[in-house]
Amino acid sequence: MKNNHMQVEAICNGYVIDHIPSGQGVKILRLFSLTNTKQRVTVGFNLPSHDGTTKDLIKVENTEITKSQANQLALLAPNATINIIENFKVTDKHSLALPKEVENVFPCPNSNCITHGEPVISSFTIKMIKGNIGLKCKYCEKTFSKEIVTAQV
Repeated sequence: MKNNHMQVEAICNGYVIDHIPSGQGVKILRLFSLTNTKQRVTVGFNLPSHDGTTKDLIKVENTEITKSQANQLALLAPNATINIIENFKVTDKHSLALPKEVENVFPCPNSNCITHGEPVISSFTIKMIKGNIGLKCKYCEKTFSKEIVTAQV
């Protein structure tokens, strides 16, 4: 029997991050400090997806997602979509694209990198390496997998 009722309550205004790979929702909550906001945040983990897999979903009321946040989100959930909600309706839908660079988001995993001992912000160039996302540190010039860099979130 197919269940057609909503599993997550609708919001009036804000945004919805949909099609987050299962397990990445918690990282996104931490990355955007969504547990510290005064706005209502609704989170769904391991929800059924239309393709038979599961997904995470995050709804944030009365807030806008910035371009910088969307770029960061693309690293954790490249196939996610961002739905802008106004008056309970989706008014805009954005697919994500990997940024060329990300600054001051993730610390460099190399403990010998200058970013750990000097007052400089971390900076990575994003590269696709054999179908996988790699992040190259601007300072130590080491390249790390997305999983290694984002594991610290």
